[in-house]
Amino acid sequence: MAVFKDYSKYYNLLYKDKNYNSEVDYLINLIKAHSLESNSILNLGCGTGNHDFIFGSKGFHVTGVDLSQDMIDVANSKKSNDSNLVFLKGDVRDVRLDKTFDVVMSLFHVMSYQTSNLDLENAIKTAHAHLEKGGLFIFDCWYGPGVLTDRPTVRNKQFEDNNFLVTRLSTPHMYSNENCVDVEFNVTIKDKTNGQTYDIHEMHKMRYLFLPEVHYFLDKNGFELVLNEEWLSSAQLTYNSWNATFVAKKK
Repeated sequence: MAVFKDYSKYYNLLYKDKNYNSEVDYLINLIKAHSLESNSILNLGCGTGNHDFIFGSKGFHVTGVDLSQDMIDVANSKKSNDSNLVFLKGDVRDVRLDKTFDVVMSLFHVMSYQTSNLDLENAIKTAHAHLEKGGLFIFDCWYGPGVLTDRPTVRNKQFEDNNFLVTRLSTPHMYSNENCVDVEFNVTIKDKTNGQTYDIHEMHKMRYLFLPEVHYFLDKNGFELVLNEEWLSSAQLTYNSWNATFVAKKK
């Protein structure tokens, strides 16, 4: 997953219009609905910490883990000395921090990057290892029925700030027998400060999941699935749902 080394260079620009505040509010409502009292969070696949800083501002103590040292460096560069946030490099499939949290979450389709059954199980085991009995595991992913109904298409997007102009062409390659999509990114980044342009080619392999297999893997690895719904809208999952939210409790 060395792909994220280049990804970190334009990650924040790419998602500058993403409403992290509304997503955190949504997640806090899920936590309150399923846990009497929670103030510590482990975020598996934290990226540059955008969710975590908002959780921190609301009184949560958050540890963010990401496979990319570049992502972690960006997150730490934004952190104040008295912050209740910790950012560490680690792999969601095998990281062990020798402590437990009230909530483990894995957002922005991190679980969809676990494209083999072994990787998916190991990521779930990581969540299990960092929770006490009754602790919550919250994650989102690409939802199979929605992906197959509204299949991914070629997209061309442009993003800009005072320093960079980023153009990204996304080309999907579907593998129906694997329940996976290779999303090929061809990215051109222009540095406005010096006029230099450079190109990045990335391949993100994504797995779309179905409710029965999510239920199976959670149950097999010590969790009870307590909620499944459409991400943010809280609507029932249907063939039109691309993004699914799952909430599970450690048995």
